[in-house]
Amino acid sequence: MKKIINKKHGKNEPWFNWLTRELNSYEAFRDFELGKNPQDVAEDFISKNSIAISEVFEDFDQEDKDTLDQFLKLSECEMHVFRILEKHIRLRNKIRFVDFKKRQIIKS
Repeated sequence: MKKIINKKHGKNEPWFNWLTRELNSYEAFRDFELGKNPQDVAEDFISKNSIAISEVFEDFDQEDKDTLDQFLKLSECEMHVFRILEKHIRLRNKIRFVDFKKRQIIKS
């Protein structure tokens, strides 16, 4: 697996560790507040890190491809978990109780 040089820490590390760290430190929420959509934010991230990313792709091999495929599956799974949680929150906010004595609907 291709390693890249982590210039900040002066050591080598796997590309996926570098990518995860850079994504986690990227100020995406600032861009969201400016009205950018997730795709634009992702493209900005890629543009900002284009040199390091091109270095990763120089010796990209099958093991790297397999790692990327696993990241894609994990990301998709995480998205589904968040969507399910969002759906449960929406449903919880729509639950209504009927007070039969007063004949009115009470939203909880």
